[in-house]
Amino acid sequence: MPQFYLRGFSDGDQIGTVRLPGVHRFTQSVRKAAAENGFYDVDGHDDGPDAFEKLLSGIEGEAATVPSKIDRGVWPLEKGDRDLLAFFAALQAVRGPDQRRNMEYIAAQFARLEIGHGGRANVASWAKRRHGVDISDEQAEIIWQQVTQPGGPPIRIRPDSHIEQMATLVDELFPYLAGRPWTLVRFERRSLFTCDTPIGLVPQPDDDPWSGVGFMTAWGITFPLTRKLGLIMSDPMPVIESGVKVEVTRAGRLDHAEPGSVKLQRFFNDLTISSAGHWIYHHPDDADVVPADLPDPRSVTMGMSGADHEFTGEPTFGIGGRPDAEAVATQQSAERSSDDPGDRLGET
Repeated sequence: MPQFYLRGFSDGDQIGTVRLPGVHRFTQSVRKAAAENGFYDVDGHDDGPDAFEKLLSGIEGEAATVPSKIDRGVWPLEKGDRDLLAFFAALQAVRGPDQRRNMEYIAAQFARLEIGHGGRANVASWAKRRHGVDISDEQAEIIWQQVTQPGGPPIRIRPDSHIEQMATLVDELFPYLAGRPWTLVRFERRSLFTCDTPIGLVPQPDDDPWSGVGFMTAWGITFPLTRKLGLIMSDPMPVIESGVKVEVTRAGRLDHAEPGSVKLQRFFNDLTISSAGHWIYHHPDDADVVPADLPDPRSVTMGMSGADHEFTGEPTFGIGGRPDAEAVATQQSAERSSDDPGDRLGET
């Protein structure tokens, strides 16, 4: 996470840190919080392994100017600053370890389903068909044991694959952020905290508790900007149904501000807790704002129906264990996120 963002919740260089489920609570330097060395390193890149990290630093430098303007009383934002903040929010939603873990989870589940349904006897033919390699029976048994365990095989997504997906997802998410009416909430006596995945999704009021929520379907999207500033990107449907053009919304003409309240503080902070993967960050003076009872950490923030299916070793589809066309298309789609992109980072 960017240091400039965390400083909005710090006291100088110090920020309160809570590791879920809340047993470990301590204060540390902003420079050490939410940092992982080499997370975006791409070995062999022409501009050095830290080329993407440098690109992110440039984006963060531009984005850092927007909360400062808001803090000085600028609201609504000019369209350029509004677009920059929407872009930064989309980037925060997909740049972290949670997104990479999600990619690994999905790739593992697709591999588990394809190989598991193909059956133990077809593991060697799968390796030859998919990867062009001949494997021994002992290697086939290891693969079978790994892919049919509940969590699937131990797949690791490389930084370059994550970066490639990140570039695509930011462009796809941006309209669902910029195209919503925005409400800025300013707090005086109350305070907000943030987390390692600070973009919160608010489900529609009539959604079933078990149904998922995404950027397109969410009633609202929250983003705690600083300790005293919170952003709500609200439901665009009433605006669309009233005939207001999206350009009007994108220009910020429907944006407004309102003072913070106990209810709004709870609204933001509850969503921050539910969005958090492993860490919560707060101003050292706000330790009592973070509840004592917190959820367990979440390594993966999505799930797949049918992923817990138990495999017997017998093929369950196709001839000779070969998957049908739909399964092949699904697997190939999953592999795009883990194939070697070569020099495509420069294109991205």
